[in-house]
Parts: sequence; structure tokens; C-alpha cells
Amino acid sequence: MSQPFLSVENLVVHFPTIDGIVRATDGLSYSLERGKTLGIVGESGSGKSVSSSAILGLHRNTSALVSGAIWFDGTELLGISDKEMQRRRGKDIAMIFQDPLSALHPYYSVGDQVAEAYRAHNDVNRKAARARAIEMLDRVGIPQPDRRVDDYPHQFSGGMRQRVMIAMALINDPTLLIADEPTTALDVTVQAQILDLLQDLQREFNTALIMITHDLGVIAELADDVLVMYAGRAVEYGATKQLLTAPAMPYTLGLLKSVPDLSSPVDVPLHPIPGNPPSLLNPPTGCAFHPRCAFTSLVPGDRCTTELPELAEIAPGHLRRCHLAERDLSTLALVSAEGAQ
Repeated sequence: MSQPFLSVENLVVHFPTIDGIVRATDGLSYSLERGKTLGIVGESGSGKSVSSSAILGLHRNTSALVSGAIWFDGTELLGISDKEMQRRRGKDIAMIFQDPLSALHPYYSVGDQVAEAYRAHNDVNRKAARARAIEMLDRVGIPQPDRRVDDYPHQFSGGMRQRVMIAMALINDPTLLIADEPTTALDVTVQAQILDLLQDLQREFNTALIMITHDLGVIAELADDVLVMYAGRAVEYGATKQLLTAPAMPYTLGLLKSVPDLSSPVDVPLHPIPGNPPSLLNPPTGCAFHPRCAFTSLVPGDRCTTELPELAEIAPGHLRRCHLAERDLSTLALVSAEGAQ
């Protein structure tokens, strides 16, 4: 059996602080095939961005404690040299960051910054790099790219700056693209344009895409599979349609029920998940979600508070981390159906 294009195995990313160890990612595993999209969802602080930054090697030469394995196209990334990682970063693996205004340098034109990303991995002169930058700006939908190439980030709208970031990420035709909340600060019209653009470019380049977001609407539109994270761990994984229509873990259900339904009357209240995400310095014992879970009474004894559940397969390709018995999934499904009415 061939190895997946990307395979993250038991990834651990901890940060030592004066208050203790921050367990940002704790034993995360998943895989992704070329040309497919994996959506990673969860509340802020669940470990989504930290785990993906590890793929790019952004925790190297920091105080972070990183272990496990990240296999990318047959190479284990945690074991390669800094020089080799630098060669792959931006060429084979690229990232679109959440805030383009912070990611783009204010003192350089967008053309210079896009061209620099190309020159870093290709032995070309400035003229050729500029031509390539104009080509990519045109491809991502920047109007009059031969003129706008000399403009600065502050002269672009939020949607246009995000397109510049996409051009910079894709200029070297990477085989893996990580998009970290790429549409968060954009209005819904521009958001839809950016998502359509990502889908078109993914099909063109056959790129594997990791979409990090808290927006389940984006996931429903874009992802083939979904990984739900909570307190640094995977708590549910499966095909998008299966997971969004039949969640098998109370936290996933909570995320779905907290999404406003535009077809409901305006006086219908929202259903937020009670409580707050746990501290990663001192996470709860047992299942990390148990202090906020409404289904612990269905689990006999004190397993939820004392025993960490395994990430177990309950159906082909559908995994969850929960002590709730499979016979009680009907109760979860009933609650999910009631919330959809």
C-alpha cells in the first residue's frame, strides 16, 4: 500500500513557559492525498495553526518541543536539515496567512514581494521575476496587473491583498498549500470569490490543500475531509458530508448547533457551546471536553473525567475521540436533527 502524500503521525508541539508547558498540539495524526482538501476546524487555541506551522518548520530554532513524524512526498520533514527545509518552504509547501496586511511588508511594492518569493527558489534575473509576478497577479484576478505590480499593500483592498498572498504562495507551483483562515476578515462576496479562486487553482496545479478555519460554511464548500480539533488533539475525523450531517462527537455537534440558521425566525436563539476552551497549560483530565459536555451522564462511571478516549473508527473513514457508546449515537443524532429544525 502506497504512503499518503502527506502523513502527520503523533505530532507533539509543546512550548515551555515560566508557568509550565503549553501543550499546543498533543499527539495529532492525519493524512492527505494530492489534489484533495482537508478542512481543520475548532475554536481558537485548539492547535490548528500550530500543527500546520510545524509542517513548514516554523518552530525550528525556537524553544518549541516538537516530536512525532511528518511525512511529505516520501520525506520525513522533522528530520531534515534547516537548509533543506528552507529549500522546500515556499517551493514545495506554501502558506497563506490569516492577515495579509501583517504578512506583507509595507515598504516594498507587492510586485517586489511576489517576485522575491520566485527568485528565492529560481535562478532568474529581476526582469524575469517581475514578468512572473505580473503573470501570477493576473492569474489570481488582480485587475491591470502590469500597473498594480508597482503599488504598495496599503493601496489594495482586503480582498486584493489576500489575492496577492495567494499569488505569492502559488508562484512556485507548490504541491501542498496551507491556508490559515484566508477569508476571515473579508465580506461574504469577496470570501466566495477567494474560495472559488482557490478551488480553480487547486484543480490547475493538483495541489493538496489544508484549509484552517472556524467557518463550517467554508468547510462544507471546499473540503473533502474534515479534522475537528479540541485542546490540541483530534476529536473527530471523516468525510465532510458524513461529519457535518451525522456528527459522532458532542463537540462537533456543538460547533454545528452554534452556526446561525438564516432560514429560522430572527427570534430563535443561538446555541453556543457552554463554558470556555480549556487552558493548554493545565488541560482537564480524561476527555478534555467533559467540563462542557451535555452527554457525560450517558457514560457510566467517571470515565469522562479520568480516562482519555482513543481516536477510534466507528465507520469506514470516520473516527472520533469519545466515550459515548455507539448505541447512544442515536441520541446525538436526534439532538442534531432537532437543532436543524
